[in-house]
Amino acid sequence: MSAKYTIGLDFGTLSGRAVLVSAEDGRELGYKEYVYPHGVMDRTLPDGRPLKPDSALQHPQDYLDVPEKTIPALLAECGVDKEAVIGIGIDFTACTVMPVYADGTPLCMTDAYRGEPNAYVKLWKHHAAQEYADRINATAEARGEAWLKRYGGKTSCEWAFAKLLETYVEAPDVYRAADLCLEAGDWMVMQLCGKLRRSACMAGYKALWSREEGYPSRAFFEAVAEGFGGAAEEKLRGEVVAAGAPCGYLTKEAAARIGLTEKTAVSAAVIDAHAAVPSLGGDCEGKMLMILGTSTCHISLSKSLAYAEGICGVVRDGVMPGYYAYEAGQACVGDCFSWFMHNCVPESVSEAARERGMNLHRYLRSLAEKKRPGEGRLIALDWWNGNRSVLSDTTLSGMIIGLNLNTRPEDLYRALIEATAYGTRKIVENYEQNGIPVREVYATGGIADKDPFTMQIYADVLNRPIRIAGASNGPALGSAIFASAAAGRAAGGYDDPFEASRAMGKLRDTVYSPISENVEAYRLLYAEYERLHDYFGRGGNEVMKRLRAF
Repeated sequence: MSAKYTIGLDFGTLSGRAVLVSAEDGRELGYKEYVYPHGVMDRTLPDGRPLKPDSALQHPQDYLDVPEKTIPALLAECGVDKEAVIGIGIDFTACTVMPVYADGTPLCMTDAYRGEPNAYVKLWKHHAAQEYADRINATAEARGEAWLKRYGGKTSCEWAFAKLLETYVEAPDVYRAADLCLEAGDWMVMQLCGKLRRSACMAGYKALWSREEGYPSRAFFEAVAEGFGGAAEEKLRGEVVAAGAPCGYLTKEAAARIGLTEKTAVSAAVIDAHAAVPSLGGDCEGKMLMILGTSTCHISLSKSLAYAEGICGVVRDGVMPGYYAYEAGQACVGDCFSWFMHNCVPESVSEAARERGMNLHRYLRSLAEKKRPGEGRLIALDWWNGNRSVLSDTTLSGMIIGLNLNTRPEDLYRALIEATAYGTRKIVENYEQNGIPVREVYATGGIADKDPFTMQIYADVLNRPIRIAGASNGPALGSAIFASAAAGRAAGGYDDPFEASRAMGKLRDTVYSPISENVEAYRLLYAEYERLHDYFGRGGNEVMKRLRAF
């Protein structure tokens, strides 16, 4: 059989990427990125209408443009015939939802709703629905809803029903007009194969669904808000299929638009972080994968069911068949570093970086790595975008303690990196204290791929070796692996995701091992971080919330 290929489409916060890989061994042939022209709309809509604080909206046209702008160019550059592409897989940031008509048309792309914020895509980091998440949590606790423990005792404003309730209350006409509320990943699958297939990965982690119980009851949603009882059965209707499952083939229109054939299989969408799991290859038990980017997700798989504070969910078959997949996360990692670069670095430092032909991140790392752990005498809390795990509180904010007149930009930069490592250690300890094994730690994403300094800090703080995934884009390779399983053996793919993962997954030889003297220093610093974490995060001092309320 001639060589066959699959494509992974990875939809991130600021751009979409397409990766073309060999179905035989996962070898990457080419990569293309398309930056969303509308970006993240957090101040105004395209027509200039102002948005309320903590909004994070996107335009679905940007998503449609990704495969059209990347796939034809990718095939041409790599010299691959479209007939040889047997499958396409999608991973997407989540929860990223939009109201649509029954045929999939987004309300924001119609004249009637072009100027209505609630008609647009609500990105994962849309935090303007916090009060509605609070209402959902209070109602679930008062009613003793059993499903709440699957999510660590609290749901998030980043998830589907908080965002949907926000629309119900603030834009009832949009809520009534929408036939469906769709995850953007499921919507893209619908655009490609013409079928509505909801991903169990997205429904399970972001919409309170489980294979055993389905969605929460109509009575629960009616208790949340009068008239909201039909939220799940009306707005989230549609078949729920396993992550990466076969959903069909490209429609004639989609195939023509993106330069492939109608014989190309389409797999169910997967949350971007979760899609990276099969990119590691081999078995899954006890491996925790950190997907480090603008935010970080921590995925761990186990054969056993357990419950833990502040996890973002546990879903059976949520990533790989036969496993309970646990998700935790940090809402601000790369975003925090970017914030620092754009707002806190003096021009003299930027000029020094330019003189040395280095970008600002690399230059600051070169200065920070000369310092010993604790030399800057700073500790930061990594809550620039709230806390996702284990406190599940988006109203918390960032903090740096220990500043003095000798503090340098590289000291601040290092403290922010260390804070994100402390946050990861808190998550690992929470997993293990609740019976979720973490025997090995792996990392993927841009930071893992390009930043040895940061990865060494993580290894030292965790006191564990960290192995690096072999793909430059783990989620995209994972999506391509799911696509190979969706295409099937007869087409040149595989019988299931495990077989595809063993053949196409990969690891680098790179291993970051803890440095003993650093481990001891970070043990002491982490103890201070924990005190601050609990003091400001568990009610000891609610100054962050009081400041936010001004």
